[in-house]
Amino acid sequence: TVFHSPAYRDRYAEFLKIDFPRLPLTSNIELFRSLCEIGGRLVALHLMEAPIHLLTSYPIAGNNTVEAVRYSAPGEGSEMGRIWINKTQYFEGVPPEVWAFQVGGYQVCQKWLKDRKGRLLTYDDITHYQRIVAVLAETIRLMAAVDEAIAARGGWPIG
Repeated sequence: TVFHSPAYRDRYAEFLKIDFPRLPLTSNIELFRSLCEIGGRLVALHLMEAPIHLLTSYPIAGNNTVEAVRYSAPGEGSEMGRIWINKTQYFEGVPPEVWAFQVGGYQVCQKWLKDRKGRLLTYDDITHYQRIVAVLAETIRLMAAVDEAIAARGGWPIG
């Protein structure tokens, strides 16, 4: 769970470039329990075992072919962010921070669709992608919760 903390990544950025991450342990039982709870939710999310509320819609009927993937931010023609898969079809309601979220140096939302370029998205593909967007949004929220839990119990370094 601590590895999901943006503050941990910033604080130990140089060390993380040259070595494996070190897991700081805490003797604060409240902090430990709080981080365990958040970590359990992250695991369930990432395994897609947790129920999740979908944020996006896929409002335009068409051939569902992934041709060119692009993002239009809120205010660029719509109230909410859109991920376009072709000239007419898009996923509506994608926050900019979810679109930009990276794992292993890859933008998750972009890579998943680019890996399917030239393919038709099935109903299951569309639903799965909507779940990915929702999981990333909740992951971002929980990452902030990790930092909040640590800050509320004394901050870094945790001990």
